Amino acid sequence: MELTQQSPDIDAYLAADEVIDHDHPQVRETAARLAPDTDAAYPYARAAFEFVRDTVAHSADSGDQRVTWRASEVLATRNGICHAKSIALVALLRARSIPAGLCYQRLAGGDGTNPMLHGLVALRLPGAERWARVDPRGNKPGVDARFSLENERLAWVVREEFNEIDYPVICAAPPEALLQAFRSARDRSELWRNLPAGL
Repeated sequence: MELTQQSPDIDAYLAADEVIDHDHPQVRETAARLAPDTDAAYPYARAAFEFVRDTVAHSADSGDQRVTWRASEVLATRNGICHAKSIALVALLRARSIPAGLCYQRLAGGDGTNPMLHGLVALRLPGAERWARVDPRGNKPGVDARFSLENERLAWVVREEFNEIDYPVICAAPPEALLQAFRSARDRSELWRNLPAGL
């Protein structure tokens, strides 16, 4: 799939904001710990991916009801849903000047009902000719996402027969509908009910 930038300006994928707050000390300190012995982009990006995938619990798996959505919050609490984990990874990548953005899939339940937006990350290493998607959701039985820039190893492959969608756009910031759901949710259960079903 050909990925396309929502913003033509690559600087949009390096910017800090309220959500992707990579200028926050929590994000900076985490970034500094991940690959202290190298300035090389690939080992750092892989370390950041594995850190978020493996040490930040997906709250649906852990049962944690807290809602986190700023990168600094996600890293401080080590908790979040797929969107929050993706935001944290984007912030860690941008903290080391690696262009990164948010991508999405529209997924459905096993029987094709209850569609929901799933969050992914796109990154572009220095010198790379194209963007690559990775999925820091967190592995569990039946889910084996890996850091692979050549061949995608995402948590899920979309099923067209259930109207699932791979959106090709790389967003520089989360969509407003997603942010509204995060800001208004009192707990993860409420957030789950209010997440958008698609872009």
